[in-house]
Amino acid sequence: MSTYKLTTPLTDEDVCKLAIGDVVLLTGTIYTARDAAHKRLVESLDKGEALPFDLKGALVYYVGPSPAPPGRPIGAAGPTTSYRMDSYAPRLHSLGLKATIGKGKRSDEVKAALTAYKAVYFGATGGAGALLSQCIKAARVIAYEDLGPEAIRELTVVDFPLLVINDTKGGELYVKPKID
Repeated sequence: MSTYKLTTPLTDEDVCKLAIGDVVLLTGTIYTARDAAHKRLVESLDKGEALPFDLKGALVYYVGPSPAPPGRPIGAAGPTTSYRMDSYAPRLHSLGLKATIGKGKRSDEVKAALTAYKAVYFGATGGAGALLSQCIKAARVIAYEDLGPEAIRELTVVDFPLLVINDTKGGELYVKPKID
């Protein structure tokens, strides 16, 4: 297991060097989106409309942050369960999305998409939303404001701590190795 400092947008080279169990301290821009926002993103794609952000090299964080306390850009920002976005993720990866961030296991379809499109799935520590929010330096709603906490936000992060759960080679941290 290695530790990497990466800056967005991510490239094929960035994600292909990662292996399950690696720690990544991420700096740059990431986007938030949950169920309702994913549904709208895919509906926009189906209609041939432009998306509110460029998927090429992007990362999507599955989070619905709490309101920002005074003097902070965002409230607690812990990950949500990722499988609820599994029906949308392969399509977004096919268009250049390089990583998603959440908690929990991913479907076989998502894992296949990660390998096919050179992307990764990062885990963020569940239950540590207040701590994770300390790495978020700026936040602004860029789409679907009517969704409240589930609106798409552009976040600026510095050394945001992540763990590689699924890599580009088909590895999965949650699978126990066979012991002969």
